[in-house]
Parts: sequence; C-alpha cells; structure tokens
Amino acid sequence: MSERGLCSRREADALIERGLVLVDGERVTLLGTKVDPGQIITLDKRAEKQQAQRVTILLHKPVGYVSAQPEKGYQAAVTLIGKDSRYREDRAPQAYSAEHLHGLAPAGRLDIDSTGLLVLTQDGRIAKQLIGADSGIEKEYLVRVEGRLSEAGLAKLNHGLSLDGEALKPAKVSWQNQDQLRFILKEGKKRQIRRMCELVGLKVVGLKRIRIGKIKLGDLPLGQWRYLLEGERF
Repeated sequence: MSERGLCSRREADALIERGLVLVDGERVTLLGTKVDPGQIITLDKRAEKQQAQRVTILLHKPVGYVSAQPEKGYQAAVTLIGKDSRYREDRAPQAYSAEHLHGLAPAGRLDIDSTGLLVLTQDGRIAKQLIGADSGIEKEYLVRVEGRLSEAGLAKLNHGLSLDGEALKPAKVSWQNQDQLRFILKEGKKRQIRRMCELVGLKVVGLKRIRIGKIKLGDLPLGQWRYLLEGERF
C-alpha cells in the first residue's frame, strides 16, 4: 500500500485493522496478507474521506527554530502555526482549526540556522513522497558563502564529494551572484550543504530553501504559513 502511494506503512496497518482496505473488492482485516502485483487495492470511502481531511502546511521558517523536536532554549517550527500567523493571501478554503496541529510533522529537516520553505503534514503519503528512501523530489536553496571557490571545487560540489563514508548523489550547483550559490539536491543528509561547502573551503553564512519539487516559497512572508492547495503537487 505504501509503495502504491495509498498511505504510509503505519497508516496501512491501522486501516487494515479497521477493515477499511479492499483487495479486488474484498475487505481485508489480517495484517501481513499477501497481495499479488496484479491485484487491485482500494480504500473504503470512509478512509478516503479521512485522508481528504488531512492538511499539509507550508511554512517560511525563520532562523532560530528547529524543524522537529524542540531543543533546550529553542522552539519547534510547529509553534509558529496559528490563526494569527496564517498568510492572509492564502487561497485555501478551509478555516484554521487546532485539529490541524494534531499529528502535524515536518516532512524533511531545515537546520536551526537556516530559513525558508518547510513542509509540515498530517498526510503520510506526502511525507513518504518527500522523505522516503526512493524520493527523487528536488530541493532548491540559495546559499551565501565566504571564501574562494575554484572551478575544480565547483565541479566537486556538483558531483564527487562524500559524506559519512557515502558518495553523494549528483547535485546542480551554480553561482547565483558573486557571493551566493544555488544548490539543487535530491537528498538531505544532516547539514549537507554546509558540510559540502566546508569540503571545498567555503563557509556558509546564509542558507534559504526556496523550492521543494514544484512548490516554491514565493512571497510567503517570514514566520507565516499557508495550506497546500488541493490542486498543488510536489
């Protein structure tokens, strides 16, 4: 079910136990039931309705907030989500509800000293799409740096560096202006961009994520948020 994009693995277990999963039209309630590749898996209408009510929020995270679990002296980014901080040009039809904070989790990290687009979601399907092991979603960043970068160093940023004993996937790195680089990555190791820059003699002094897949930060103000619209896709 997770591989077919119906839900997350954790959600699949709960749906099966509740009898909300059908295989070739037959209701399945036993965890671990084998399904052939050609069989059709569908969700009960009640499960579809439940999924439709889950929200995904786009936040312009400021520096000084952690993406997930709060650390000593710092707050989690989710504390910025509230009625008063909603972008007033948000075109989503739903009214803000405190229920939208229940189970809301970041789909990917953004360091405490970085700013930009952070996705928080109640929907396991979107979380898997963005941070699953086989995710190919691009993330785009503007990175202000200090130091000198040779052509060979720029080439290494694009492909040829390793972190934690593993070769990094090819990236797209180019100069945005004289002191700012544009990074496009398809992976997200801890503090990856900062560590990549250190390997080629650069110091990162500012980092901003401006895009995840097809979703851009755009003119969303710092510290404000909006809902992902029904027709928007990563």
